[in-house]
Amino acid sequence: MVKIIMHGCNGKMGQVISGLIAADPDMELVAGIDARDDGHNPYPVFTDIYKCDVAADAIIDFSAAVAVDKLLDYCVEKKLPCVLCTTGLSEAQLAKVDEAAKKVAILKSANMSLGINLMLKLLKEAAGVLANAGFDMEIVEKHHNLKVDAPSGTALALADSINEEFNGEYEYVYDRSNRREQRPKKEIGISSVRGGTIVGDHDVIFAGADEVVTFSHTAYSKAVFGKGAVQAAKFLAGKPAGMYNMSDVINAAM
Repeated sequence: MVKIIMHGCNGKMGQVISGLIAADPDMELVAGIDARDDGHNPYPVFTDIYKCDVAADAIIDFSAAVAVDKLLDYCVEKKLPCVLCTTGLSEAQLAKVDEAAKKVAILKSANMSLGINLMLKLLKEAAGVLANAGFDMEIVEKHHNLKVDAPSGTALALADSINEEFNGEYEYVYDRSNRREQRPKKEIGISSVRGGTIVGDHDVIFAGADEVVTFSHTAYSKAVFGKGAVQAAKFLAGKPAGMYNMSDVINAAM
């Protein structure tokens, strides 16, 4: 039985993950951390992480950047592995994550979806074959109309995965409206669509002469990110200090 503390338990993702763990016979959610406690959770909730004295095997974090520094200090002190899902961290916080990983196991990923992370792995192999055969590469990402950043962090992670195969030779292009020239070979176009309630849709297009190969991933709900975080926590429990990512979870399952 893997015992979990949910950091940010009353947020949307915190409640999704609470439900997923409740339905998992191999896991138990033993405590939650949140700025508020309205008493509706079936586990104890602490408004101050340092007041949490419940033993656990790992902590899953879906909170806010402002809460991450205290979380990292707590995890280091308690030697508690952490699945860190909060985004928008500052450079100083990212440096603190790296330092904490020297003392405790931390898993951090741009996207917690198992499908996206498998796609990242497959894209490297595909790019090595298709780009070298002259295929152009384009990424189209679609999200809901409330998303304020573009392109998505996942789209950039997909582009980075491809570019790693070519030592960073490819330039990322987000807008061609001011250009009047043929498409250069060494670029990856990234386009963003914002509308409605689209949870997340990513297409990576390899366009060659007379054929097109497309890798697609569609998220129909936020539950896919919660499922990935739960799998990550199972993987991370008991691991030695170090920085891990979702590719480690994928590799362990293969």
